[in-house]
Amino acid sequence: MRNITVGAAQLGPIQKAEGRQNVVARMITLLDEAASKGADLVVFPELALTTFFPRWYMTDSAEIDSWFEKEMPNAAVQPLFDAARKHGCAITFGFAEKTPDGHYFNTSIFVDKEGNIAGKYRKVHLPGHSEWDDNRAFQHLEKRYFEPGDLGFPVYRTLGGIFGMCICNDRRWPETFRVMGLQNVEMVTLGFNTPSVNSEKGGEGIEQRLFHHRLSLQAGAYQNATWVVAVAKAGSEDDHHLMGGTLIVDPNGHIVGELPGEDDGVLVHTCDLDETKFGKSTIFDFARHRRIEHYGLITERTGAEEPAE
Repeated sequence: MRNITVGAAQLGPIQKAEGRQNVVARMITLLDEAASKGADLVVFPELALTTFFPRWYMTDSAEIDSWFEKEMPNAAVQPLFDAARKHGCAITFGFAEKTPDGHYFNTSIFVDKEGNIAGKYRKVHLPGHSEWDDNRAFQHLEKRYFEPGDLGFPVYRTLGGIFGMCICNDRRWPETFRVMGLQNVEMVTLGFNTPSVNSEKGGEGIEQRLFHHRLSLQAGAYQNATWVVAVAKAGSEDDHHLMGGTLIVDPNGHIVGELPGEDDGVLVHTCDLDETKFGKSTIFDFARHRRIEHYGLITERTGAEEPAE
């Protein structure tokens, strides 16, 4: 057995006026709780340090920049790194990143038990739109504030296993899990801030959204024989509601734990990375059964087109 005890650390709502120092203090409280229960790794949500600011339409560059981290760790976040190092616990969390050369990404990092950044991922599948849209119940402006990730879907060796990250909307795309699956990933961690209803007027509601959320994660886990740890930011942020759904899925696609409610809380579960072996070697065995000569359309075409005559 190669056991990793994981704490899925859900954050309740973060209001627009709430400062990073207060949010980091909340994260440390969750980290302390998870560490007291033996966690080796604590997973926090997407954009964990701030409210989900892409719901706000902004034009002032200084206001936009105020939501982004120019370095990591910075003074506001250093206490979280220090607490994780004190516990000997790895962490992963999401934030808005502005690079030294002026690029903007929706980013997650993996910090090892020694406090070193062992992995970085930048969100590839950005949902929403870039300009104000009167036809939406509320705005979802990730395409306005972020560039598509430029790092692909890397995996990294740490904690005795092979880990990868994705963020929110990435979970709906099978390519996300497959690219990491082809690198023998054993655990995928992801954070999300998912509105309870679709932003398009008349779109799906919370029960349908939660169904598709679970479906995507269970399919990705099973089809690639990997653990998946998905962590929400949830609750009502300045009257904009985010669904919960923090959960852990095993390599057979079973949900082994789900956190109820929409407040700060931790779901702790011990995951045996060796449970990925049977699916990788027997159920799928990519090396023997994949037929890439027939998969060309996946990379040749973005949108669906009519079949050839």
